Amino acid sequence: MTIKQLEWKYLIPELSPFEAVFAQPSQPLPAPMDVLQPRLMDGLTQFCHSRSPSRFLLLTAQEDEEYFQLITETVKQLLPQGESVIGSRYVITGNGVTVQPATRRDDNFAGRARGLYQPWIEHEQLFGCVRCYRDVLDLQPGKMHEANGGVLVLGAKALASQPLMWLRLKQMILQQRFDWLALDETRPLPVSIPSMPLDLRLVIIGDRESLADLNDLEPDLTKLALYAEFESDVKILAAEDMQNWCAYVNSLLRTLTLPQLTPDAWPEMVRQAVRYSGDQYQLPLCPHWLTRRFREAVLYSEQGAITAEALYNSNRTRIWRESYLTERMQDEISEGQIMVETEGAMVGQVNALSVLDFPGHPLPFGEPSRISCVVHLGDGEINDVERKAELGGNLHAKGMMIMQAFLMASLELDQQLPFSASLVFEQSYGEVDGDSASLAELSALISALSGKPIVQQIAVTGSVDQFGRVQPIGGVNEKIEGFFALCESRGLDGSHGVIIPAANVRHLCLHEELVEAVRNEQFHIWPVETIDEALELLTGIPYDHEQKPNLIASIRERIAYINQHERLRLPWGFRWLNWFNQS
Repeated sequence: MTIKQLEWKYLIPELSPFEAVFAQPSQPLPAPMDVLQPRLMDGLTQFCHSRSPSRFLLLTAQEDEEYFQLITETVKQLLPQGESVIGSRYVITGNGVTVQPATRRDDNFAGRARGLYQPWIEHEQLFGCVRCYRDVLDLQPGKMHEANGGVLVLGAKALASQPLMWLRLKQMILQQRFDWLALDETRPLPVSIPSMPLDLRLVIIGDRESLADLNDLEPDLTKLALYAEFESDVKILAAEDMQNWCAYVNSLLRTLTLPQLTPDAWPEMVRQAVRYSGDQYQLPLCPHWLTRRFREAVLYSEQGAITAEALYNSNRTRIWRESYLTERMQDEISEGQIMVETEGAMVGQVNALSVLDFPGHPLPFGEPSRISCVVHLGDGEINDVERKAELGGNLHAKGMMIMQAFLMASLELDQQLPFSASLVFEQSYGEVDGDSASLAELSALISALSGKPIVQQIAVTGSVDQFGRVQPIGGVNEKIEGFFALCESRGLDGSHGVIIPAANVRHLCLHEELVEAVRNEQFHIWPVETIDEALELLTGIPYDHEQKPNLIASIRERIAYINQHERLRLPWGFRWLNWFNQS
């Protein structure tokens, strides 16, 4: 079997089919929100319709300023046009308060905006307040009054953390009347204030956890509300899809009054977007991430437009600024404090690829780690040291049991395995979870059982199923770059590389230095579909073959040798009985 390494062109997104789109990305295009977010737009359109029965909309999205602004602007365009004045006018005479319909937009409680948003809101900001100073009464409108006749967009976290505010808001929207209520029941309002008509619709934005918290507070909310989602990315399968995405980006730039991208900047923008989305066939729609990239690039732009150089420099500077922990980890390995071999071959030891995610650090980063396995005579138990030390999570334990089932099925034993094994992540002092190291662990286990060494120039990532098929994992770019940085610091000689699941090829978007090393055959990436392919790369020996020496045969020979010696230790009568049973 010959495993073909991955060509360098697959390590970055293929952009040549879209060159014509990049050359003229600002030409008139269809409305990008209608095309890129059809389900969201359908929900917003139904919600904003004058005959819509629901006055609540739950929207799954990040609670960032850019999301609130984009949703609010979209809602304003969808609301029915009307010139009538909506709201009320409160008249204060002495200690008495009367209410009249508003006749002008500058009346104190007239609706002033078709759409308003507030990511975080307090009680007085929402409901307004009553102030009394030296017997002078004053009424201050809140966001509810300003958005009367339109749509108010609020964050789920603010409502879930203030239950009383939410219950009052819900009741007033449903009964379509605004009632003046005291925030503190022990301190009632100084005067009685009449209620006013309220025609308000509410959009609640939050991630799934925040909306779940709000649903716990109000179990019937999903029955009262419409539901929509802001899709995080869009699939790019044709030039038309790329054209629509470019139109969406241009609309964000116009909204933010930022410079437009030059034609040469679009390929660089797409590469960064693919790296963020984690898929060569998907581009992000997150306005927060896009806005941040543009504003950072403007700091490096000197031509009144965002160029490829500005995008590249801003991105490299950000990576350098966030790389302190990565560099410290690489220093620990280079100084020998963390032992990772990148030369020679060893039995029962393999380089695995992990992703570290530190609290407070903006991005995860890759770290090479060493997995070792030793075997000895025993009852067939495979000891997961991480699990027994209570450092391994449930997913890691699941991966261990799956690979153990695959091995026992491959050996086709009619008796218990006469060996016990011990697997461990060396120099790991924190919790380990996930099954992305199960391919590496299984390789170390088979190497230890067969006595065949594994080359240390190659690192492994991927999970396996019970049939030995290699499954995709997350963080593949960070894992590859972490091992490449280590090998580069020690000197590349053309033998170093990584094994990844074949299904992860579409997720690759690697740094320029790594792509150049692969192009020059100084570093290699091998996509595999089965454990057989991975083991042949690591040991140079097939896992199972009818005509050639293979790893399964080596393990069976070792088991037979142990069983033969065990039978010789038995008394003569038992040996005869054992021979008779086998005959």
